[in-house]
Amino acid sequence: MEQISLTAFFPAYNDQHTIEGIVRTAAEEMRKVTNDFEVVVVDDGSKDETASILDRLAAELPYLRVIHHERNMGYGAALITGFKNARKDLIFYTDGDGQYDVRELHNLLARLGPNVDLVNGYKVKRADAWYRVWIGECYRRTMRWVFGLSIRDVDCDFRLFRRHVFKTVSLESRSGVICVEMARKFEDAGFRMAEVPVSHYPRMHGSSEFFRFRHLIYTFRGLM
Repeated sequence: MEQISLTAFFPAYNDQHTIEGIVRTAAEEMRKVTNDFEVVVVDDGSKDETASILDRLAAELPYLRVIHHERNMGYGAALITGFKNARKDLIFYTDGDGQYDVRELHNLLARLGPNVDLVNGYKVKRADAWYRVWIGECYRRTMRWVFGLSIRDVDCDFRLFRRHVFKTVSLESRSGVICVEMARKFEDAGFRMAEVPVSHYPRMHGSSEFFRFRHLIYTFRGLM
């Protein structure tokens, strides 16, 4: 494999139980393919010990940069901050809650050929409660139909981009709507996309913000 430069970026909100392991594992995996890498974590105003854990890690790990939002600004805002602050040619991101395995990054890299601009993961099987699986499936099907998306799984946050896509596409959404915005704008811009299956694991700590009623209302308002 030719030398690559790679940013692994993780948005984090109240992820004190998982974020350290994710940071360290990501670095271990990236070392297998390149020496030119960095890890970026955006702490989106966490109310637990996430911020202090990240500050401790940043003092210890030279490859880690931490960006703190003073208050919770939303998932989309955290992604936008991370994408803007990534310095390497390739940008990989997933969530800081541990529901995806960062070691599967290699599956994305293997699919990133010279004619591919971005690689999206799609969940083989969603490891959530039945009602979350049902809501997620309805959301996925509706987004594909309403916005004419070709992507299989618009809310699978396990993706790899070439950095140049963000020189063409400007993102605005501050909520989870940003995933739909990315999919639509990348397709409109003509970027070449590949998809690979990825594993999805039960959330062992905390709870998802997406499935809160107020957040769902906010999301659908943003979609409108």
